[in-house]
Amino acid sequence: MTTNDRRTNLHDLAPAQLSATVGEAVSPPFRAKQIEEWLNLRGASSFDEMTNIPKELRAQLAERFTVDFPEVVERTTPASDGSQKYLFVLGDGNRIESVYMPMGERTSICLSSQAGCAVGCTFCVTGFFGAGRNLTPSEMTGQFFTIAHEQAVPLERMNVVFMGMGEPLLNLDNVLTTLDVFYRSIAPKRITLSTSGINAPDQKRREEIMPITKKYPLGELLAVLKHYPTEKGREITAEYVLLAGYNDSISDAVALAKLLRGMNVKVNAIPFNEDANLPSWMKRPTDAAIDRFVSTLVRSGVHVTVRRSKGRDIAAACGQLRGKTERRRNGGDGVRS
Repeated sequence: MTTNDRRTNLHDLAPAQLSATVGEAVSPPFRAKQIEEWLNLRGASSFDEMTNIPKELRAQLAERFTVDFPEVVERTTPASDGSQKYLFVLGDGNRIESVYMPMGERTSICLSSQAGCAVGCTFCVTGFFGAGRNLTPSEMTGQFFTIAHEQAVPLERMNVVFMGMGEPLLNLDNVLTTLDVFYRSIAPKRITLSTSGINAPDQKRREEIMPITKKYPLGELLAVLKHYPTEKGREITAEYVLLAGYNDSISDAVALAKLLRGMNVKVNAIPFNEDANLPSWMKRPTDAAIDRFVSTLVRSGVHVTVRRSKGRDIAAACGQLRGKTERRRNGGDGVRS
């Protein structure tokens, strides 16, 4: 949708609101249900795709509404593991990224929730673009359906991960609408919403690499996690970005295990993805250092998963593809104690 297009994008509406809005514009009533299914279950990006809707009605709908998705402007060559990154352009010229990640029987698509990010984590390329703006539901669902259609993956095999550009909880209303759409075809347990994680086991270092944590201290975060209601058999995932020589030691693993003791939490250890836009001292730990860190957590009774840098050869960390074509806004070389 162009910035001066005043038509409502139906993909920006939650399913119930979409059905009500379309129901006022079409008849008989079953047509509204057909249109809702074309949009929320099939991810149609044009009224012409709705082949069971009369042509005249499609034309009338196009006069009042749009169903546009963001446009793909670049695709990386698939990595050795099949991962592929997509660069989308929005109606106002902003650019966002998504990543397609095949994983055996299931496939994950990593989505952006903002064009930029206000959190300002020093280890994240997106932070160098500044706060940007919130994405609309159509801009988030559009990433998913565009990639799913192109890759021809059945929805029943899909996982959705909000771990791209932006902080999802700073765009809560639009993210919740987007989740309502995804829940029409994807089980909630197949959807992961990631917020700023635990990236150092003490408040001092956490503030150095994540300035926003001065406002949201580690102690307060842990207190919330301890009382967070989880379903039986489900765990909260604590994301921990491993930076060589900074937070990847055995003593750091021991401290992290102590922080999480008694909590229904698993740790997702994420080796840092290096990028020229980020501080030069930030390096990916060696495989041996990663293994020592993870083994220490396991011996301490912590459930751990390791993201083994899927898609490293396509710059799969959020912001890295956009960072190749846009100048970094924030200078400096970061802070290291």
